Amino acid sequence: MKFSRLLAVLVLGPGLLLAPACVSVKSMMKGPPSAAISNRLPALEILADQGPLAMNDGALPEDPLKLFQQECRMNLTEPTDTATFGYAKLVVRKVRTVRSGRGLQGIQVFTFLIPAVIGIPLEWYRTTLQAEVQVSDAAGNLLGSYVGNGTSAVKVAMYHGYSQTTAPRLADVIALRGAMAQIRPQLDSATARLRPLLLAGGTVENPTLPSSGGATGSR
Repeated sequence: MKFSRLLAVLVLGPGLLLAPACVSVKSMMKGPPSAAISNRLPALEILADQGPLAMNDGALPEDPLKLFQQECRMNLTEPTDTATFGYAKLVVRKVRTVRSGRGLQGIQVFTFLIPAVIGIPLEWYRTTLQAEVQVSDAAGNLLGSYVGNGTSAVKVAMYHGYSQTTAPRLADVIALRGAMAQIRPQLDSATARLRPLLLAGGTVENPTLPSSGGATGSR
């Protein structure tokens, strides 16, 4: 190994070598598991506020809205192409990401990443997150709010993990989906009360149709 190559490994370490060798993140970014509630809510306008997630280094600004739209479409609400009967808003309340195991990186670098090659992780991104779903009628009257917590532990590793560029985002996404999974049964139990109230409140003026790309979330 040339001296310049050795120096690059020692200085850049895992970031230089991990990108082409890590597990693909595409499958983990697909929609949530199919777990539809027993009696779906009427079609709703879907909104999202990423809250403190905006200050995190992981999730992209559009991730909370995109994930919540998927959750509503697959599991929570009826489809529509003409009318919506209120609002469902996802609000991220708390988020904390901790990187653990970074002390191992120095050892890995000085052993030329041999432990990483045989599957030992370089570090972990661990996210804890609290999210709330607010359901309101067409006039904006809050009908109910439901809170869930999610956690994640995503490893940075060669061949059997994720790169340092994708792991932070994936950790946030998994934690957010975990929070929504806790909220789902709460909405299932509340549907009998929410559904008639939403229908009685009438339709939203100028609804956002699915063909136009969906509602936009606040940052």
